[in-house]
Amino acid sequence: MRLPKTAHTSRPWRIHEIAGDFRVEDVWALPTPGGPDDLDRLVRQFAEGAGDPAPSPVARVLFAVRWKLGELFGWDKPDGGLGTRVPTLRDRLPADLREGERGPDLRSAPFTSVFQTHDEWAAECANRTMHGVLHIGWVPDGNGGHHGQMTVLVKPNGRLGALYMLGIKPFRYLGVYPALLRSIGRDWNANAQT
Repeated sequence: MRLPKTAHTSRPWRIHEIAGDFRVEDVWALPTPGGPDDLDRLVRQFAEGAGDPAPSPVARVLFAVRWKLGELFGWDKPDGGLGTRVPTLRDRLPADLREGERGPDLRSAPFTSVFQTHDEWAAECANRTMHGVLHIGWVPDGNGGHHGQMTVLVKPNGRLGALYMLGIKPFRYLGVYPALLRSIGRDWNANAQT
């Protein structure tokens, strides 16, 4: 379920200290019911997922087109990413987060973990179009349980980045997010039964 941006901005997340110059692009409630200590399980699911990061035929086509465009226009060259075009957000961390748990990198997508606490995890990626953050928070559901909340934060790279983000918006909502959320829910439920 898509949530208003205030579902992210109104919470006292540590990511606000680090990525205040990023804008909130999307916020989603994840179908991951659990207890107060289950964020780590969700983070491991994201990180260890060896499956398809685009879990539907439409999403696979969209990602294939995106990677082909990236190849043609040089959007994904190493000199356009973290540590080259943009510094990693780890450079901005306060001492307690820098010395705390970093969290795992993703296997099936180009995201590098920034930090992990008991109730939030952030991972980042960058290319020539934008610098992005995947933020997963663990929030109370109002009924005594908890669930994941996924926020995508972005910092577009100039006019190209702004146009890119605008251009992919309908594809994200129609082809990527619905399939991704279903896949997250399926994996969560399957892992609960093992």
